[in-house]
Amino acid sequence: MRDMLLNPDEFERRKQAALERLGSNDPSCVICGEHDWRTLQRHHLPGRAFGAELVTVCGNCHAKLTDAQHDHPSGEGEPPFLVRLARYLLGLAELAGQLVEQLRDYANALFIAAARCPQPWGYLQSGSEGS
Repeated sequence: MRDMLLNPDEFERRKQAALERLGSNDPSCVICGEHDWRTLQRHHLPGRAFGAELVTVCGNCHAKLTDAQHDHPSGEGEPPFLVRLARYLLGLAELAGQLVEQLRDYANALFIAAARCPQPWGYLQSGSEGS
């Protein structure tokens, strides 16, 4: 039974199928940078019913983007061009908002690192590391 769980051919088949679906041999989440192919998905930027524009994101970022789409106006029937365009722009705005949030987190982490690093990389004065 254990040999069935450790089938390298099946693992490689799943990996290649995922890479093909993601459209890259080196995919990563456009928001957080996650690069494990097992966690990456394709997100319909305007929503599945409103357009085919796709972006690669990890499962966590995908959940946030998709949840935000539930607040966007939808309408019924075949969406007209202006509605599809509006949904695409809202999708871009949601993506940009998550990117801004991620950039703020990275910037705050750098400020924390700067407080612990000697000059020229940070604020610590030479010789004050042990203080």
